[in-house]
Amino acid sequence: MNIAKELQNEFQLKTFQVENTIQLMDEGNTIPFIARYRKEKTGSLDDTILREFYQRLQYLRTLQEKKEQITESIKEQGKLTEEIQKQLVQATTLVELEDIYRPFRPKRRTRATIAKEKGLEPLAQILWTQKKVEDIVALAQEYVNSEKEVMNSEEALQGAQDILAEQISDEPLYRQYIRKLTFQEGTIATKVKDDTISSVYEMYYDYEEAIKKIPGHRILAMNRGEKEKVLTVKIEVPLEKVIMYLEHQIIQTEQTKIKELLQSTIMDSYKRLIAPSIEREIRNELTEKAEEGALKVFSANLQQLLLQPPILNKVVLGVDPAYRTGCKIAVVDETGRVLDTTVIYPTPPQQKIEESKKVLTQWIKKYGVHLIAIGNGTASRETEQFIAEFIQELPNQIYYVIVNEAGASVYSASSLAAEEFPEFDVSLRSAVSIARRLQDPLAELVKIDPKSIGVGQYQHDMNQKRLEDTLQGVVENSVNQVGVDVNTASFSLLSYVAGVSNKVAKNIVQYREDNGIFTKRDELLKVPQLGPKAFEQCAGFLRIREGENILDNTGVHPESYSVVKKLLKKLDYTAEDVKNNKLQSIKDQVKSMDELATQLEVGKETLEDILKELAKPGRDPRTEMPQPILRQDILELEDLKEGMILEGTVRNVIDFGAFVDIGVHQDGLVHISELSDQYVKHPLDIVAVGDIVKVRVISVDVPKKRIGLSMKM
Repeated sequence: MNIAKELQNEFQLKTFQVENTIQLMDEGNTIPFIARYRKEKTGSLDDTILREFYQRLQYLRTLQEKKEQITESIKEQGKLTEEIQKQLVQATTLVELEDIYRPFRPKRRTRATIAKEKGLEPLAQILWTQKKVEDIVALAQEYVNSEKEVMNSEEALQGAQDILAEQISDEPLYRQYIRKLTFQEGTIATKVKDDTISSVYEMYYDYEEAIKKIPGHRILAMNRGEKEKVLTVKIEVPLEKVIMYLEHQIIQTEQTKIKELLQSTIMDSYKRLIAPSIEREIRNELTEKAEEGALKVFSANLQQLLLQPPILNKVVLGVDPAYRTGCKIAVVDETGRVLDTTVIYPTPPQQKIEESKKVLTQWIKKYGVHLIAIGNGTASRETEQFIAEFIQELPNQIYYVIVNEAGASVYSASSLAAEEFPEFDVSLRSAVSIARRLQDPLAELVKIDPKSIGVGQYQHDMNQKRLEDTLQGVVENSVNQVGVDVNTASFSLLSYVAGVSNKVAKNIVQYREDNGIFTKRDELLKVPQLGPKAFEQCAGFLRIREGENILDNTGVHPESYSVVKKLLKKLDYTAEDVKNNKLQSIKDQVKSMDELATQLEVGKETLEDILKELAKPGRDPRTEMPQPILRQDILELEDLKEGMILEGTVRNVIDFGAFVDIGVHQDGLVHISELSDQYVKHPLDIVAVGDIVKVRVISVDVPKKRIGLSMKM
């Protein structure tokens, strides 16, 4: 197999792109580094394509390795023919390889192997070749052997049928046909185990859908219902069609007895061996596809959440709501440093409203609080009601924001949080996390396991290794897209920078504490275990805000500093001009990008990136995202009326729609059919997490706390 050629065809790439990308990956370069600083070599492939490319490269290499192992195994058995060799070479999936290898795979003790041990294989082959036999019972009688526990002709024939049943089930062509037929014409059906029980799976209590049409989220729901022992799930196939096909392929005789035996054997082979095996394979494939789809949605949601704009230069009061134990409060300054913490009790059962107002009034005045961040968990509604009423009484204008607190408790109880805030108890750490999430979502959310952030669906039912790898990649992409201030970043944030391991991240923080702030990127080479290769990978993503060289606060890689020097000289600019933002229209001064790139001896793509960075040094790409909605009042579910037009924030996107926060405790659902007047293939084509959207209320179910919304105005 020519892996490079295969990748070229699959990804529709040019030869140089594939060869260079494979080489860069094999040399140990990170995905963010390749995507950002090796565009000429890859033809500007982005992070997402590069990660898909890497996964496919690994799969094809595994496939190639498996082919070699199987070829060697069959050869050792002395059964490798030109036809089998050809099939192995042409196989494009691991499933196909397994089909080819099935007859040669060392088997556990089956009914067929036991029959072979009893010497019944010659009888099975006579039946298989369908030679003319005068008396099949008399023939079988010749294989009766009490020493081998074949007591009569019936047992001999049954053993022969067992051998043939396994032989039929091992035939790759039969399996491929049945698998294809099952996908094309089969259905997946679910039944409830106990219909007296009410559950979230009620729509699946007696449900059937075509395999080729069923969406991924329904597959994952069925899997979960089965796992929780609420549902039974079964693949249904047109049995007559399968049996007719197998009989047509196998039976060539008109001898009644042999024909009946073979028909019985075919039915047994399909029902006992082929069907259960194919069902497992198909359900695994459906699940894998569903997981991949869910992963893509989860990844897109997570990236949008991580790239929410920071709210800069604001003192924030974070509130972690609760009932009995009270609301935990933390005030953090503009840099995220904790100024104070306490607990107030404005919610039931204590409801110390006036006392709580007094504390908050004092703190807002003392610390100059600009914004209040309220976690959206337990008691959030009552806390929001209290805060909304409270800020109306203040002389200064204060706003509040509802913050998604998913994962805050996980972080609070982690060793990382204990190391960061050893003097605080778990609940107070959570209040700090909520406040900081508003100030800089990315810096705070990287401390939490991505699975716990709450923007996915069915994540606990997926392949956890695949989920973890994919989401870690999303966080890595997001962190490197934004860039990291090396002088203020936490160990957690630094550990996601390309080329920076956990150990090196800790060493950077330690070096900073021991030697003071970094003043130039080159100083990173003094950090223990941060060698030239790691420096090459990470330097362009680390920022030094007030350093000696303005380029250290940009995405320009140190390897291109000499190019920038020549560029500035050619266009009659200085480094001071860059610092003073005088190059905002620099790109307009370039008549020919190709010509300038040749003169500067640099790639055109790299030159374009350099010009972009010089135009906006220190630019944070998140500032282009929509800002969170600041609120001063509260809506109750009962206040909603059909037809109301409201503004809200997209909190989660799933396969069948999007959940939007409209200022009520419950998020409303915009079903996929209500996202647009046009056909919508997937909600992500229309909305993303963090989008600010206008919605129309189309239904309100107060008892069930459900809100139906529409973006069709």
